[in-house]
Amino acid sequence: MSQVPAARRALAVLRLLAAAPGPLPASSIGRSLDLPRSSTYHLLTAMAEDGFVTYVPEERRWGLGVAAFEIGSAYLRHEPLERLARPLLRRLVDRVGEIVQLGILHGPETLYLLKEQPARHAVLVTDVGVRMPAHLTASGRAMLAHLPPAQIRALFTAPARAAPFISRTGRGPATLTDLRRALSEDARRGWSVEDGHITEGFASIAACAFDHTAHPTAAITITFRREDHPEETWPGLAGQARATAATLTTRLNGRLPLP
Repeated sequence: MSQVPAARRALAVLRLLAAAPGPLPASSIGRSLDLPRSSTYHLLTAMAEDGFVTYVPEERRWGLGVAAFEIGSAYLRHEPLERLARPLLRRLVDRVGEIVQLGILHGPETLYLLKEQPARHAVLVTDVGVRMPAHLTASGRAMLAHLPPAQIRALFTAPARAAPFISRTGRGPATLTDLRRALSEDARRGWSVEDGHITEGFASIAACAFDHTAHPTAAITITFRREDHPEETWPGLAGQARATAATLTTRLNGRLPLP
């Protein structure tokens, strides 16, 4: 147990470097973590010996090492997000009796990782591995609503994308101003909805899950035939999606963003 404080300090260094835009001076690391100068250097030296951090002599700064990358790669290979979310999606399907999906942001698109549905349900175009314009999907907007305005602008006004505001059914945000207005409402409400933006006659409601930095990680989506759920029932479905997303946030050791 005497090694626990040292282990916590090492983990704190890794989190700090992971969140930083680039390598940091040892003095900055010590100040951020409230560590004495000598302890900071001893800790960084020990972590460097095992490859978790590396020293950049030309810059006199410390960054993440190869061992940290290897652990991150192993994390991705184990599909932790899907493993943690799948049982939650199955329980949500049992409660609402509709198609439920897990999506993440991939640039300006929504990438679907998981799909659970009741028996004898309609087939959707949004299947596992499919990508859709994020501004048209409820899951995409649920995540976009929690990104900084500058990041939204960068995603949807890049010169390489001459026509970023794609429309499938003639509905949905058509300009950056429209999108910002919709995202502001989504953030205020705590959930997103698209009504026929992807497929005529279908609507989707989504809520966001967050990581330990309160950054949007994934979204839980409920998709249904519009005729089966009048608009007055949508807040109830949204409550189910939000509860599932909150449980996923807890499983990811995440936290909700500040109001």
